[in-house]
Amino acid sequence: MSAQLRCRCQSCTIRGLMGPAILITLGVLFLLHQVRGGPFDFGNTWPVLLLVIGLLLLASSMAPREGHIDTNPRTPAPPPPSVPPNAPPQPPSYGSQGQ
Repeated sequence: MSAQLRCRCQSCTIRGLMGPAILITLGVLFLLHQVRGGPFDFGNTWPVLLLVIGLLLLASSMAPREGHIDTNPRTPAPPPPSVPPNAPPQPPSYGSQGQ
């Protein structure tokens, strides 16, 4: 078992439905192609898949994020190395290249 907490906010829950919704949509599209054929060819109906993805992303972005748990916190960038203000610029070091 993982000790990691999973976010249960509505936005993350809707986003978690993306994979199952894509699989179900693909299954329905291929089933329509097998049963009806003709205009239900996957070449004609693939925009339905894009609509499902877009609707889920829209619903996820509009859902409240109340109680959201950030599972991947961003670590702050390390501070730049301290250089004295009047130090001359250092030439690049190429090591033993070209010798």
